[in-house]
Amino acid sequence: MPVLFWIVIWQLVAIIIHNKILMAGPIETLQKLIELSGSENFWASVGSSLGHILLGFVIGTVLGIVFSFLAYKEELVRDFARPIVGLLKTVPVASFVILLLIWLGSSNISIFISAMVVFPIIYVSTLEGFDATDHKLLEMAHTFRMPEGNVIRYIYLPQLIPFFKSSFKLAIGMAFKSGIAAEVIGQPLETIGNGLYNAKIYLETGELFAWTIAIVVISFICEKILLLLLHVMGGRKA
Repeated sequence: MPVLFWIVIWQLVAIIIHNKILMAGPIETLQKLIELSGSENFWASVGSSLGHILLGFVIGTVLGIVFSFLAYKEELVRDFARPIVGLLKTVPVASFVILLLIWLGSSNISIFISAMVVFPIIYVSTLEGFDATDHKLLEMAHTFRMPEGNVIRYIYLPQLIPFFKSSFKLAIGMAFKSGIAAEVIGQPLETIGNGLYNAKIYLETGELFAWTIAIVVISFICEKILLLLLHVMGGRKA
C-alpha cells in the first residue's frame, strides 16, 4: 500500500535524524495522538474547529450557488461579481485574517475565512455548470411551461452534480486549511489552531504531527460524507 510505504519512509527518516524535536516518527506521533484523544480539551478543540469550519463551508457554498445562479441569469450580476471573486481568489488568506481580527476579533475567525475561501471555488464551478446546461432542454421546459422548481430539479441539478463533486472536494480541503491557518494566527482558545500553535511553542513535534493527522482525518471524513450525499442526490434525480 502506498500509505504504508510512506509511513515506513517517515520512520526511516526519523531514525536517521534521531532528534524528536526536528522529526518525530510515526510511532511517537501515534502515541501522542492517543494521549491527546484521552483529553477533554482535545475533543472540545476538534468540535469547536469542526463546527466553525463547516459553518463557514455551508455559508460559502450557499452564497456561491445563489450568486452563480444570479450571475447566470443576469449579465450585470456576473460583471459586478467578477472583481470580488478575483479578489477573494488572489489576496492571501493572512491578509484577510489580520483584517478580520482587527474588525471582529478571533472567536469566529475561522467561520469567515472558510466562507471567503469556499465562495469563489463554488461560484466559479457552479457558474460553469449553469453555462453548460443544454439550452434545448430549457427551451422545451419553457415551451411546456414547466414550473421553475421542476426545471431546477430535473434539468439544472443533474447538470450541476458533476461540478459540485469536483468543487466540493477542493472546497472542503481548502476550508480546513484556511480555517485552521486562521486559528493559528488568531489564537481562539480550545481550537485545533491553538493546539498547533502550542505544540510549536513547546517544540512538541510529535504533538504537532498528531494535530495535523487529526485535521487530515476529519477533512477526509467530511469530504467522503459530502460526496456520498451528492451521490445519493444524483441517484434520486436520475
